Amino acid sequence: MLRRDLVIVGAGGFGREAAEAARAAGDSWRLRGFLDDNPALHGTEVDGVPVLGPAEAVHDLPGAQVVLCTVNPRVYTSRSDLLERLKLPEDRYATLVHPSAQIAGSAELGPGSVLLAQVVITARATVGAHVAVMPQTVLTHDTEVADLATLATGVRLGGGVRLERGCYLGAGAMVREYTTVGRWSLVGMGSVVLHDVPPLEVWAGNPARFLRAAAGAAERATVPEPVPGSS
Repeated sequence: MLRRDLVIVGAGGFGREAAEAARAAGDSWRLRGFLDDNPALHGTEVDGVPVLGPAEAVHDLPGAQVVLCTVNPRVYTSRSDLLERLKLPEDRYATLVHPSAQIAGSAELGPGSVLLAQVVITARATVGAHVAVMPQTVLTHDTEVADLATLATGVRLGGGVRLERGCYLGAGAMVREYTTVGRWSLVGMGSVVLHDVPPLEVWAGNPARFLRAAAGAAERATVPEPVPGSS
């Protein structure tokens, strides 16, 4: 098997988990290092992995594939911001899957997406580009997850659920079958979504209810979506 070079943008918790997924994949990846915009980390190691410089240093590593591993419920547009800053062609982005994940043969995974340990994706599910799927999350039949969505640990999606671009589902959230979570909306941890969540809103509770507008996401929603492979 050809071993490919990999760099991870973001040396925080999600980036470190992605590094463990790459290590667990054995001979599939040669982990070159982290890139992170915190200058205090440059030239150091995080969990034994060198921090090579800021995010833009990815352009100095043209042979390496890349995953964007920044996740924060307070700033959950960060991967979208990086995507625009770096302007890499689509084929530079890796799809990183922990070997313990169970992915149906009929499922589709987009470039730049990261699926961590014990994720389960079943029949005809679709995961877009730059999606973050945390451990023990389950996507059942015919679910559709759009680009840049984040699914925290233990999320459960019923059949036919649709997650629109950039939405964030907190740990342990459950979404009823054939329900939609709108673009750049946030669902709080442990919430039970029984009805469609409109775009740009924060919902939480059991059953989940509207709390407030999604701060900071409205600006992101006005930015045109990039054309795949554009520079």
